[in-house]
Amino acid sequence: MQAIDKIIFGDNQFFGINHMSQEKAQQLAEMFYDMTNVIKVYDMAYAAGIRGIMLNSNDRAADICDYFKNNAAKYPGLNWYPSIPYPHKYANLISEKGIVPTINEILFKDNSALGVIGMMAKGGAAVFGKDIIKLMQMLIDVEMKMFKNLNVKVVFLQNIITDLILGYDIKEIFYEYCQYIRKKYKVLPGLITQNMPILKAKLELWGIEEVVICSSFNKIGYLMSPGIDSYIQTVQNNDASKYQLMAMSTLASGAIPAKDAYDFINGQNIQSVVFGASSKKHINDTVSLIKLN
Repeated sequence: MQAIDKIIFGDNQFFGINHMSQEKAQQLAEMFYDMTNVIKVYDMAYAAGIRGIMLNSNDRAADICDYFKNNAAKYPGLNWYPSIPYPHKYANLISEKGIVPTINEILFKDNSALGVIGMMAKGGAAVFGKDIIKLMQMLIDVEMKMFKNLNVKVVFLQNIITDLILGYDIKEIFYEYCQYIRKKYKVLPGLITQNMPILKAKLELWGIEEVVICSSFNKIGYLMSPGIDSYIQTVQNNDASKYQLMAMSTLASGAIPAKDAYDFINGQNIQSVVFGASSKKHINDTVSLIKLN
């Protein structure tokens, strides 16, 4: 299995997301309303040596992708880690237009006539055959359009979808998702979850290997279900040739001092860390603290 980047730069700060403070979230949303400020932070991360970017497929992600495509010569060696789908985008559309118009807009809005024909062919088979797998593949293709011509390394399924499917114990969807990502995009499949021990155990049971699992991982058990002890045990026994593990929420939204947070993370069998930051000092300090094996 191809090794992933040890340090990956996340994007929550760009979209006004802060799990501990609504006021801080609003400040970030206002700061990064201007795309110029977003690019400045990416430049700081690149200058600090970060070569991996995780990006949710939200409404502004296309502009970010377009910028990096148009300025590829400035960022050699940059790897991308899309996270799909962006749930709020779909929820907002459904609340505004209803389910059927939302499906029509998402699946068949395309600037390429050939793309529309392909979507319709697959979509017709999916609708008339009631094939959820084909519909899933269509949605993946729609979400991945903005990342075309970028050096994608892993395609992650968002935790709200991963954990819903996990809760229903549906092996087929996980299997087909992973297979489609490998065959169509020639990259590793990734799964984001808030229950890494259970997800990993299920993947092992089902024989689904060579997957990247991204999950909250921090010393206080923040957003870690069922609990920190099960995470530590799962990580200690992990075979990284089958499952590469990526830690997020390492600072627990600021509840843990950075040095304490990464002293803990560095002692675990973790292959990668994804973090977000909005200042040069925070980025540089974090990079200096992460020392994974």
